Amino acid sequence: MNIAMVPQEGLKLQSVQNIPKVIGMGMSADGLILLAEDLPQTFFDLCTGFAGEFFQKLVNYQIHSVLVLPDFNAYGKRFSELAHEHQTHSQIRFVRTLDEARAWLEG
Repeated sequence: MNIAMVPQEGLKLQSVQNIPKVIGMGMSADGLILLAEDLPQTFFDLCTGFAGEFFQKLVNYQIHSVLVLPDFNAYGKRFSELAHEHQTHSQIRFVRTLDEARAWLEG
C-alpha cells in the first residue's frame, strides 16, 4: 500500500494555497497522513474555513486521509467536536497515533 505522509514528501499544508499540491499527492497514493505539527494554527480555527475547504476537496476527490492529533482537546472545543465526529467518517479520520493512522488506511 502506498501511503503518503505530507511531511515526508517535503510539503506542509501551511495555507490554502498548498491544498492543490497536497490533493495531488493524495491522488497518487492509497492514503494520506497529516501530523498535527505540520498544520498551522489557522487550520484548527474553524472560523477561517481552511480545514473545511481542505476536507471538502478530500471528499470530492475520494482521498482517504488521517489526521494524527494526540490530544483532540488541545485545539479548542469546536475542533475537538469535529475530530470526534470524524472518528467514524468513511474518508477522513482523526486518530491519536501514527500506528492507528496506518492501521485504518491499511484496513
